[in-house]
Amino acid sequence: MRVQFKLNHKEVSFNVHPGESLFEVLRREGNYEVKGSNCRDGSCGACTVLLDGVPVPSCTILIGRVEGREVETIESLGDMENLHPLQRAFLENGAVQCGYCIPGILLVAKALLDRDPNPSREEIEEELSGNICRCTGYVQQIEAIERAAELLREERK
Repeated sequence: MRVQFKLNHKEVSFNVHPGESLFEVLRREGNYEVKGSNCRDGSCGACTVLLDGVPVPSCTILIGRVEGREVETIESLGDMENLHPLQRAFLENGAVQCGYCIPGILLVAKALLDRDPNPSREEIEEELSGNICRCTGYVQQIEAIERAAELLREERK
């Protein structure tokens, strides 16, 4: 079967097997920025993508469910010349160590800040609860999200 959807704001079309997950298709098609841990139940958060702006574990989404929809990976945020405020804040705050969990965490944070430009620390912690990070203890990441929220509010003035 063939599935068509937007990936990072560009129309794509892939030949797929109906039982494949979005994660499997993305990786097969070269989107290695989407991480996976073989949990296959979405509990680690490493494979998180945005599906129509909502964070979802791509390992739990059958590929047929993305037909005609918008999928965003970390590649949709920014690049080295034009970092998204979240990326900039994570770098400046030392919130990246091994980096394995970061794509999923940044996408969860982006969805949160898109919904609420001034979240409380408790709201940030709640949003991150579905993403496992074994390196940082989350403190630097939470502080970086708070800083990114400030930067985004300043940009909107």
